[in-house]
Amino acid sequence: MSLANPSPSLSNRPDVAIIGGGPAGLMAAEVLVAQGLSVAVYDAMPSVGRKFLMAGKGGMNLTHAEPEPAFLGRYGDRAAQIAPMLGDFGPQALREWVHGLGIDTFVGSSGRVFPTDMKAAPMLRAWLHRLREAGVQFHMRHRWLDWLDCHEGAPHTLRFATPQGEASVSARAVVLALGGASWARLGSDGAWVPRLTERGVDVAPLRPANCGFDAAWSESFADRFAGTPVKPVAIALTDRDGNAHYRQGEFVISATGIEGSVVYALSAPIRDRIEADGSAVIHLDLLPSHTAEQVGNAVNHPRGSRSLSSHLQSRLGITGVKAGLLRECLAKDAMQDPGTLAVSLKALPLRLLRPRPIDEVISSAGGVRFEAMDERLMLRALPGVFCAGEMLDWEAPTGGYLLTACFASGRTAALGAAAYLRQT
Repeated sequence: MSLANPSPSLSNRPDVAIIGGGPAGLMAAEVLVAQGLSVAVYDAMPSVGRKFLMAGKGGMNLTHAEPEPAFLGRYGDRAAQIAPMLGDFGPQALREWVHGLGIDTFVGSSGRVFPTDMKAAPMLRAWLHRLREAGVQFHMRHRWLDWLDCHEGAPHTLRFATPQGEASVSARAVVLALGGASWARLGSDGAWVPRLTERGVDVAPLRPANCGFDAAWSESFADRFAGTPVKPVAIALTDRDGNAHYRQGEFVISATGIEGSVVYALSAPIRDRIEADGSAVIHLDLLPSHTAEQVGNAVNHPRGSRSLSSHLQSRLGITGVKAGLLRECLAKDAMQDPGTLAVSLKALPLRLLRPRPIDEVISSAGGVRFEAMDERLMLRALPGVFCAGEMLDWEAPTGGYLLTACFASGRTAALGAAAYLRQT
């Protein structure tokens, strides 16, 4: 590729250029500079780690303390590809690494691991200080545009848009850690997809993950209950392969549908069912602490002159948003039939129409397929170019699994880049 007006070159010529300053990119920088290589990090935003800081606003969930087989199972169809990375840098190694930054951690009651102060900013500050002290160079407001050239045995010359105009930099190897397509305002906009596909890299379409879903609420229900938590509750779903899923927790009624932790935990099978069938029916267990027999006995208990609403409230504690969900999802005649009502309290059908737009969800699925890379995460179509983080084709629920795999893949890509440079 050539330019009509050649761009100025950035002054440094690093051994490795890392594009993207999230957890995967920063971990790659730390590993590479420790190998004695010159490293420069380029990011389109004014500062690095913006999505990392956003994720930490509600409490910085770093990883999870559950046993290894269960932990690895959270990565679904890509568990086999993620396993070697976690074998090298898994949850315990991540905790020890955080302790090395001077940040203590603890395991919460749910098994999630947090910094003791629950904040992301102190950890990021300590990390960036260590990286700068080690010699990592940072270039902010540098939006990657493409390559000037990209072929084996030659330096990779990268084009960037900067506040001073277009610029270029040559590097012996490149690590791409560009994120997915959620929260574009924080830097992850998926703009890298056509740049890679045009060069023969196989990329799975980016899709919403850890997301809420739209339902066809009536105006009155949405106006009354938007923002209201539903708890305790459980969701049951049969996925497109016939597998049954059941998760207990809580979710929140939104103006357009539902969102929250138990929804996010099942977002992948719900999304896949919608893609296959046009919609997905989940079943809400409004009384997860009650057996079906207990619910049936309570519903059929004589209520005398009391209204159905009063009866359900006194016998089962069904009131507020749960009573609203019953009225929203059941026809009037079904509400008056004790058998149907009892079944529905344990399995209330709710049809979900679509996931929320990808830009507003927690993370995205899809990305560079593992089949397009070797075991060191180097692109087969672009020797010397490595990929890491959320831009890879994997997904996981919230709970520390996303961050753990981002850190681990950044380390894997960096070790691969260092090995590549030793061989060239």
